[in-house]
This record gives sequence, structure tokens and C-alpha cells, in this order.
Amino acid sequence: MRKSASPSRTRRNLALIILLAVLCVGAVELAACSFFAPAVYEQITAPVRQGAQTAALACGRAAAALSQASEEAHRLVSRRISAAGVQTAVLWSRLTAPKEEALPEEDIQLADDPVLTGGGPAADPAVTELNVINGQEILTGGTIPIVYFNQGSETWADQPYGTDDIGRYGCGPTAMAMVVGSMTEADTDPLQMAQLAVSLGHWAKRGGSYLSVVEGLASASGLTAVSLQERTPDALMDALTGSNLLVALMGPGHFTKGGHFIVLRGVTLSGKILVADPNSQERSLMEWEPELILEELSRSTSDGAPLWVISQNPPYGG
Repeated sequence: MRKSASPSRTRRNLALIILLAVLCVGAVELAACSFFAPAVYEQITAPVRQGAQTAALACGRAAAALSQASEEAHRLVSRRISAAGVQTAVLWSRLTAPKEEALPEEDIQLADDPVLTGGGPAADPAVTELNVINGQEILTGGTIPIVYFNQGSETWADQPYGTDDIGRYGCGPTAMAMVVGSMTEADTDPLQMAQLAVSLGHWAKRGGSYLSVVEGLASASGLTAVSLQERTPDALMDALTGSNLLVALMGPGHFTKGGHFIVLRGVTLSGKILVADPNSQERSLMEWEPELILEELSRSTSDGAPLWVISQNPPYGG
């Protein structure tokens, strides 16, 4: 036996039927209105269209923002992956790099007082003197005027040479800064030379510079360094003619207790040698016997040591 529908369900169904009928009638009337009264139709449907357009614009903005956020996230991830790759490569290169070669003890350059004091007499100012020209200290009287730098001056002493400092370990770059600054148009200084030496692999931790620093920095600056094999007073005189300079690696004596680079910059009329010592202005204004210079040269013979002729092309003796 079927049960009759409850009164509440009957009322709900009746309400739905009436609502559906109203919607159908409204749709028919709206369609007729669009045909017979377009102005009224536009007025009735305008709010609906505006709402739809607003919603569409909002959706478009949201989609664009989502796309931009996605691109930013992609770029960020890419940058981080790239940075991670660079860091990995650097770490790997450090792990696989050969160990630093220690300098022989006799080649270590450390600014200190020399073993022997005195030396040559102070040169007459008519022979050589230190002048300030256009803000630079210039040593006169040699083969060419020399731009003078002192590694121990407050301008350079605390500047870095690798993980060391120029004041104690930078005689090599300082000597080459004098050479390059005097023989080329380059506006250089000990710090720039130290940075170049590090980049080219000539810095020796706690040792100053590998002896390759002379040929390396000369070549990088457009100059030529040639080892002077004949070590006699006459050979020094001949090499210092023209516009050549000499770089000498000195051993224990009047210039150092260990190893020390200086520049030989000229010959006086009496046959004495003029030098530019990156660790002593006083010694740079003395006259030196060529025999004393030769006697106190380092005993090292690697990389062209202990005496190099620096020249512009063509190379000296070439």
C-alpha cells in the first residue's frame, strides 16, 4: 500500500514548480524584450554584463599574477641552481688544486733590516735625487726617470698581497710596479701589481713571490724580461745602456737577510750602480759598486734568477 506524500514535501515541490514557471516566463519575456524593446533589454542586462566583465578582468589579473609569480619562482630557482653549481665548481677546484709549492728558504722575501749596514756613499744630488713630480716620487739620474714606490709606506704597507700584505712580502710587485710605471704608459702601483701577481699565480704564501713574478708581470705589461747570464761589471754596464732596466734578486748582505727584489736603474760616470730599493729610500739614493751587487746576488737560478734585463720589444740581446 503506497503512502501519500507528506504535506511539507508537497509544498516544496509546488514551490519549485512555481519558481521554474516564473523563470521560464521571465526568460521568454526577456527574449521578447530584446527583440521588441532593445533599450529596456540593455538597461535590464547591463548590471549582469558589468558583473561578468569585472569577474573576467579579475580572473585575467589573477592568471597574469600567477604566471608572473611562476616565472619569478622559475628564475629564482634557476639562479639558485646556477649559484650552487658555481659554488660546487669552486669547491671542487679547491679540493683538486695542487698544493702550493713552498719557496726555498733562501728565496723567501720578507722585509727586514739587512745583514750588513752602510754600503755605498750617498749620491750627490747632481747625480740622483728623489723629486715629487705631478704627485709621484721620481728618482732621477738613472737610465730613465724611475717612479719610486716604497712597500713600507703607509699607502701600501697594509694592502693585501694574497693573504699576506705588501709591507712585509710585496717587494716583487713593488719592484715591478716601478719598472712598469717607468717603462710604459701604464698608471700602476704596488697594489695593482700585487693583484695581478696573485691572479697570474706568482704569489707565494708567507714567502713573497715565486721567481716567475718578474717574467710574468713584465710579459703581462707588454715588456720583456731576459735572464742576464753573464754576471760581470761590464755586462751590467752594457745592459743598463739605452732604456733598459734590471731587476735583481738579492741575497743576504746590504739589502736583506733573506731574499729581496730591487731594481738596477743606471750607471754613474764613475762606474757606480744606481738602484731603486722598494724597502729603502735611503739605499735608493746611494751609489753601489757593481762588484758588491754581483757578490750579493741570490744563488737561485730558477725562472731566470737572479738577474733579469727588462726591455721594450725587441728584447735585450734579441
